Amino acid sequence: MSAIPTARIGRAALRGARSWPRKTPALTKVVENDGPFAVDLAHFQPLGSWSQEKLNDSRSNTPFMLTWAPGAARHKAPVITHGEGVYLFDERGNKYLDWTSQAVCANLGHSIPESIVSAAAEQMRTLPFVYGGVGVTEIRVRMNQLMSEILPGDLRAAVYPSSGAEANEAGIMMARRFTGRNKIMSWYRSYHGATGNALSATGDFRRWYGGEQNSGFVKAFNPFPLFFEHAGGSEEERVQQALNMLEEQILNEGPETIASIMMESIVGAGGCLIFPEAYMQGIRAICDTYGILLHFDEVMVGFGRTGKLFGFQHYEGVMPDIVTGAKGISGAAIPLSVTACNKEIMDYFEDKPLGYGSTYQAHPVAMACAYENVKFLLKEDVIGHVQRLSPIFEAEMDRLAQKHPCVKQYRAVGLFGCLDVHQADGSNPKIQHVAPHEAFLRYKEAFSANGLAGLHRYPHIHCAPPLIIKEEELLDGFARLDNTLFTLDDALGFSEQPMSSAG
Repeated sequence: MSAIPTARIGRAALRGARSWPRKTPALTKVVENDGPFAVDLAHFQPLGSWSQEKLNDSRSNTPFMLTWAPGAARHKAPVITHGEGVYLFDERGNKYLDWTSQAVCANLGHSIPESIVSAAAEQMRTLPFVYGGVGVTEIRVRMNQLMSEILPGDLRAAVYPSSGAEANEAGIMMARRFTGRNKIMSWYRSYHGATGNALSATGDFRRWYGGEQNSGFVKAFNPFPLFFEHAGGSEEERVQQALNMLEEQILNEGPETIASIMMESIVGAGGCLIFPEAYMQGIRAICDTYGILLHFDEVMVGFGRTGKLFGFQHYEGVMPDIVTGAKGISGAAIPLSVTACNKEIMDYFEDKPLGYGSTYQAHPVAMACAYENVKFLLKEDVIGHVQRLSPIFEAEMDRLAQKHPCVKQYRAVGLFGCLDVHQADGSNPKIQHVAPHEAFLRYKEAFSANGLAGLHRYPHIHCAPPLIIKEEELLDGFARLDNTLFTLDDALGFSEQPMSSAG
């Protein structure tokens, strides 16, 4: 037998775990990134001076993306030139009644009170920006005091991000840090924003675009599932079944792992779902029993939309631990949101950071705008105006539901309502994962042709005009929607003859 060599010439093998030599890939696609550029001199012309042809050429040659629609849809979107009251005007002179306050946010319509314009301009002149980690502005102190005065109970405003999604991010971080727990429980029929954790808390189809990547989010059914009913011969029995179902899921998840139950006090994009009062009281009791925080997302319905300052005030005795708001806080004139919490949570963070931050948190110009907006709501009794119009709004919703066979049912509170559409066989005509069919495309065209503007979330038809709408404008809006629904009746195969009651 030949001897096994103990070494090879020119090589010394060592015992160890040393790395291998390797060259990283070399850059082969070299792109000029600091060359000259050309700016169209038309940029220095005043707004409103570009022709329609130039605007169309620009959006074709320098495309941009949309959010919840394919980018190519920008070519069909009208160019809105200006607004006046509850109306919008496009480049062709067409006048539209804003039937959903854009994304249920332009609550004061499109003629901003001069006090808001002046306050924003003055803040820009005197102090346009201070980073929250460097200093505190007078407008933040004032706005914070005002918010804490109008929030019920011991709720206090904490931070002021820029969007509803960011406010919910702060609320989620607040709940996790305060409780030391990780899970956030929310509903399938919900929307909480398009950022990381907010999208993971969302239950509707938008979560599928990338919100499934984060752990610690649990979905539950609320009392309004799409395809089954909770057992019981009365609302009280059905509410008890829904609460039993929720509590059993909490027990299976482990109550000690759940930081908060996060929910819209009145579900917005999911169809203006108004919860039974006993259900909301039951959720508060369950949270108290298991040490779970109750987080109400008021982004869409807060600041007067429902005839109350906050949607949760429709449920007697129910006080959240965390509240988030946006949209109506500034009437959408400028981006701003708020995250509020109870005194116990506020005190907890007195000697520790929240763990959430944003460059533009508590932006002084946005705060100045919101400060005047909230004062306008109070001084002009906008909420009282909503309450006075609410019976008319409800009656018109009922009239359309009775008249049009394509309408299955409706819900309404304040100046917020929703018509549910069904097919001739009673089935749901638009399940989340299925694209809208021809009937809704025809409806959308008729909607615009009848002089209405707004968002569409089929099979729901949202009605949420600006809170400053006059009675005659409200009735006109419902008349336009009435005419539009005949198109949907026909497109879905219903007889054009009015029905005596809702289908």
